[in-house]
Order: sequence, then C-alpha cells, then structure tokens
Amino acid sequence: MNFDAIFESQLDRLREAGNYRYFADLERHAGRFPHALHRSGDSEREVTVWCSNDYLGMGQHPDVLAAMEQAIRQHGAGAGGTRNISGTTHAHVKLERELADWHGKEAALLFSSGYVSNWTSLSTLGSRVPNAVILSDANNHASMIEGIRHSKADYRIFRHNDPEDLDRHLAALDPALPKIVAFESVYSMDGDIAPIAEICDVAEAHGAMTYLDEVHAVGLYGPRGGGVAEQRGLMDRLTVIEGTLGKAVGTMGGYIAASASLVDFIRSFASGFIFTTALPPALAAGALASIRHLKASEIERQGQRVRVQQLRRALDRAGIPHMPNESHIVPVLIGDAQKCRRISDWLLEHHAIYVQPINYPTVPQGTERLRLTPSPHHGEAEIAALVDGLSELWSQCALARQPVAA
Repeated sequence: MNFDAIFESQLDRLREAGNYRYFADLERHAGRFPHALHRSGDSEREVTVWCSNDYLGMGQHPDVLAAMEQAIRQHGAGAGGTRNISGTTHAHVKLERELADWHGKEAALLFSSGYVSNWTSLSTLGSRVPNAVILSDANNHASMIEGIRHSKADYRIFRHNDPEDLDRHLAALDPALPKIVAFESVYSMDGDIAPIAEICDVAEAHGAMTYLDEVHAVGLYGPRGGGVAEQRGLMDRLTVIEGTLGKAVGTMGGYIAASASLVDFIRSFASGFIFTTALPPALAAGALASIRHLKASEIERQGQRVRVQQLRRALDRAGIPHMPNESHIVPVLIGDAQKCRRISDWLLEHHAIYVQPINYPTVPQGTERLRLTPSPHHGEAEIAALVDGLSELWSQCALARQPVAA
C-alpha cells in the first residue's frame, strides 16, 4: 500500500480548491507588535500583521515578560509532568484563583489550550452526566463540536443565535433529561455576538445548564475584561464559562470557571486533563500578570475600540465590503477561495502586510474572507496602508465594491 500517494492525492485536491494552508515564517520581536520579521527563502523583511489573535498585544507587555522571566529563573522551564503526579505548582493555584475571581465563580481549572478545555469539558459532561442531551449552536467552534461528538451523548443543533429555535428543541425533550446548552459569546469568523440573556432565559425555563465559550471575548469586554457576560451582567446566570489564555491574555492555555463541584468533577474524570502535562509555571505567571493588568486597565480596550472604528470607516470610504457586527473582528468578504489566497499573497509580497486567508472548512464555501483584527498598536499609517492595498486588489480582481460612504 502506497500511503504517501493517498496523502498526496488528498493534498492535491486541497491545493486545487484553494484551501491548502500555507504557513508564513514569521518572527515576532518584543516591542515591535504588530510588526514581525517575515522570512521567505533567503530573504527577510518586516511586515505588519493584521490577523493576530493577540488582540491587545499583551504577549509583549512588559509586565507579562517580566513575570515570565522571573518564573523561569525561579522555577525552571517545565511543570514536571501532569498536575496529578508532579505538575501542580503554586503558579497554577494562583492563576486558577484569579480566573475564578475574573468570572465571579467559585473555582477554575487550567488546560493546555482553549481547544483542549472545550473538548475535554464538554466530552466529560456529556459522557458522565447520565442521559445528558447537549444543545449546540450551529456555529460552534470545532473544539466544542468534537467534544460533543466524543462524549457520545445525544445532541441537538439549534439555529445560530436563535433562542426561539433552542426553545423548540428543548420543549421537544423529556423534561426529566439533563440538558446542556453550549454556545459562544463572540463568534470569531463573523464577529457576531450571541443573545446571551435570551439564551439563558430559555435554558433556565427548561432547567438546562449553560456552557459559554468566551475565548474571543475575555480581556476585551466588561469593566474588568471578564468577557461579554461580564459586560452584560450575566456571569452569575452561566453554569460554565470557558476561556483561553492564548488570545487577548497573550500567553497560552485554556480554562473553565464554574462551581467548585463542577470543576472538581471535570478535574477528577476528564482524561484530557488528568493525562496531559501541565502548563509551565512561566506561562501561568505570565497569564496571571496579564489578567491582573487587564482587570485594572481600560487603556488597551479603549485603544482597540478606536482602531476598530477607524478601520471600518476607512474600509467604508474605499467601498470595501466588510461584515457589520458589534465586536472587534472585521471580516472582509471575498467569496472565492482562489481569489482570497491570491489577495493574501499579493498583500504580503507587494505591501508587506500579512493577513491569512480564511477558507473552507473554517468558513462555508462561498464565504471566504480576510479576517482583520485591529489592535491598539495598529496606527493610522498601518490602517491607511492596508486599505490602500485592499483597494488596489479590489480593482485587479474585479470584486464588487459597496457604495462609498461620504
């Protein structure tokens, strides 16, 4: 059996469809965000990154770097293994306490990534709660979908951000069955925000627990950066809040925050937690410093909101269509995988702008896009350069423009 031939034939089909994923060789430099060094062959040059999920630039904040450097000197590089055997350090304990406080919950539990925290928590809840039925938003992230599938629990998919459809699904179930409603606050590809209060209303009416993914919201919304649920005063109505340390917090890792009993339940039964190496103490220390800063500082959030508004206005003036939403994510629709790839390549080669094309299966075919994430560190010059480059390409690719705003 020629296994490589099987692999190559499927990779060729990806390339032909324009969905093959190329990795840009980028090197971030502390103090230069959102600029990075791009290497291609023997050449290298500085580019502006427009698609980072380090939404606030906290990955290079002096407080975060100092905390990580001190932790490395004090504790060494690794955690020493799993939390269960040798990996729990006081840095983990302090960070989990801080996360629980951030979300107004009794306890929190760390994982190696946001993907793992979703996959592990939902799979454990679905498999260990007898006869559980999971109600999942149609646009939920792959990590949530895989966790639900792995649980082998019965599940229903309700229409995206549609409390009425959720209510219909719940009403059709036996009232005695335990039910879990899983959804996100900010959906990362369209940038839309869930009607959290209305979903909680429906879930509570049917005695269902709620599981909210806030990975694209923590650090960015609310008076202390606790997410959209904090911004809207809804944290106490959510059974589980899941988040990440790898986006606005600027480091790496994932977590859940919930009641002490639920957290202990996941800690005790989740194989994705029990059998994996713990986060290095330096990452925990860096995340702790970042969260403490974001709890007290509005500067980064305010700066980001200003840049998002400036970018949207500049795109409007150039007639570049972008999806309207309430969030910090600015999706620029292309609608064609090949053109999306070419535009991304051209921006990098001719304008020193890096923005990764978003194609199927991340988004449905025909909705390919560039997903722009302005940070407080993008200046007016960077915005102007991006919009000029896009405007040039819109003409070259004969893409439709929206009516130009006055």
